[in-house]
Amino acid sequence: MKLGARGLGILAESLILLLSFATAVLVRLGSVDALLGYERLIPKALLCVVAVQLTLYYAELYEYRLRRRIELFQQLGQCVAIAAVALAFVFFAVPGLEVGRGAFFLFILLAWSGLLLWRLLLLWTWGTLGAFGDRVLILGTGVPAQKVAREMLKRAPIGYRVLGFLTEHEGEVGRVLVNPSVLGTLSDLPRLSESLDATLIVVAQEDRRKRLPVDLLLRCRMAGVRVVEAANLFEGLSGRIPLRDLRPSWLIFSGGFHKPRVLASVKRVVEAVVAGLLLLLTAPIALVVALLVRLSSPGPVLYRQTRMGLDSKKFELLKWRTMRADAETVSGPVWATGDNDPRVTRLGRFMRKARLDEVPQLWNVLRGDMSFVGPRPERPHFVQQLREVIPYYDERHSVRPGITGWAQVKFPYGSTLEDAEEKLEYDLFYVKHMSLLLDAAIVLETAKVMLLGRGR
Repeated sequence: MKLGARGLGILAESLILLLSFATAVLVRLGSVDALLGYERLIPKALLCVVAVQLTLYYAELYEYRLRRRIELFQQLGQCVAIAAVALAFVFFAVPGLEVGRGAFFLFILLAWSGLLLWRLLLLWTWGTLGAFGDRVLILGTGVPAQKVAREMLKRAPIGYRVLGFLTEHEGEVGRVLVNPSVLGTLSDLPRLSESLDATLIVVAQEDRRKRLPVDLLLRCRMAGVRVVEAANLFEGLSGRIPLRDLRPSWLIFSGGFHKPRVLASVKRVVEAVVAGLLLLLTAPIALVVALLVRLSSPGPVLYRQTRMGLDSKKFELLKWRTMRADAETVSGPVWATGDNDPRVTRLGRFMRKARLDEVPQLWNVLRGDMSFVGPRPERPHFVQQLREVIPYYDERHSVRPGITGWAQVKFPYGSTLEDAEEKLEYDLFYVKHMSLLLDAAIVLETAKVMLLGRGR
């Protein structure tokens, strides 16, 4: 399995942090033998490394994008400082994991300077040598070509260098699209591929019937240039499956969409046990929240709403009430509008931000209506509207809906048809790649949303 640019970056920074810890302890103890005999060396080193990398993750410093040097300087300093404070609390709570004061402060200094130098080296290497990522030519100039180009351009400094587009129409040559321009026609492919030292060709033509330059692509492929479909590349870059550019055959023949029965059964048992335990542990907090909801506005404490679940079966979803009791008495069902929704109470706005309003859905998980992770269940009223205008909408009902999901950590509240379509693109990506590893990643992202108050 390929690690990818982000995975390699995380691995490299793990090594930098481990080396910083070993160097700090070595300097304080004075010899390699003393370092190797240091009490609980490996657990202490791993604790320090994980603490720093968690702060980087929650500060979104693993979302590789171009940053000004001063911004990078400040953000890395803040992250390492927060990690130092968190580690100090851990040392106080678990004295056996404490690192000596001198070695600890030296580690913090080396970690910050090592990460800063590494990130600056990446920026310099990309800007001066263009050493990282593929050099890309895109076949096509339509919406699919421009969408995949935008996704690639977001991946600087580690990712892709878009050289330009190739068109079927000579009159488009020289036109600027997104950022790069149209460099030539399809017949220019071998010449431009060689002269620009392209390493990747993306096929993004909207209509390929009798127009795909098979012979030219084959010649480039035999010369060592990789060729990929735009839909596959866009999916890998964005975490979405592009609906409007999708052919049914792509869904049928592409990989993924595996649902092993044993895995599903184990997951169901584990989720039921965890949901039951969490309901017991959160019972005292639930009483306080129920009282606050009751005091914040007239109406019931719990909000019950019919939603569409696995295999399009309806069930009753539970939430802490975050709106006025008469929110839809006159209007009927309407889209949620996020932060500016006037129907939401002041307490409800806070609970939505922190995702606390979803806690009663642990009961839905215990009952088997929902999973912890999956596409968010929608109301039947909206499902009927959306399935008529959005292709493949019902495919999201092939798995249990979740308390949180891939679309929820990647996209804000949706209030339009276009928003619903983009959310479905994320949901289909989840259905295709569903695994325990992806579920764990979504749980981590959800925790970040809750801690940073970015409820979606």
